[in-house]
Parts: sequence; structure tokens; C-alpha cells
Amino acid sequence: MYRLVVNYHHPADPDAFMEHYRSVHAPLAKRMPDLAAYTYGVCESLDGSKPEYFLTAVLDWPTKEAALASLGSPQGQEGTGDLANFAQAGVAIVTYETETVI
Repeated sequence: MYRLVVNYHHPADPDAFMEHYRSVHAPLAKRMPDLAAYTYGVCESLDGSKPEYFLTAVLDWPTKEAALASLGSPQGQEGTGDLANFAQAGVAIVTYETETVI
């Protein structure tokens, strides 16, 4: 499985961010070809302090090649292009080949 993790920095207006994410961005992202799984959640910390990121999204594809093709597709480009519409605080993105432990 090949994974892409998007960590969104804290937006100036969290409510507007979430409204756009839920109603526009997530529906765009889930249309990407060969996407095997897509989850997201608002970040929390165990000690109650403000976490480094506001929201984290995790997207999985069967292979790295499938992920690259999907991200390069018209649907992938549309989703990537939408970041400018709501993620002005920036994002940190990492990718990796997953290894299952359990």
C-alpha cells in the first residue's frame, strides 16, 4: 500500500476551513482513480495542548505508481488545485510505502 499524508496547519478561520473541506475538498479528493482508502480527522493532543497540525488526511493507493497516476489525473489535479481555496496556512505532505506490523 502506498500512503500520502497531508497535515494542514491551523487556519485563521477553522469553521470556514472545515466547511470547505467537508463540502468541496473531500468530495473532489475521493474521486481520484484507484484510491483505496481516504480518511481525515481534526488533530488533538493527549495532553490537551494545541497540536502541531489542525487536520490530517490519509490517502492510500495499491502502489506508488497508482498514486502518482491518480494524483496526475484530472481529478487529482482538481483536488490539488483546490488547496489554494482553503489551505492558506499551508500543508506538510509526506508519502511512504506502508509496512503492516499487526
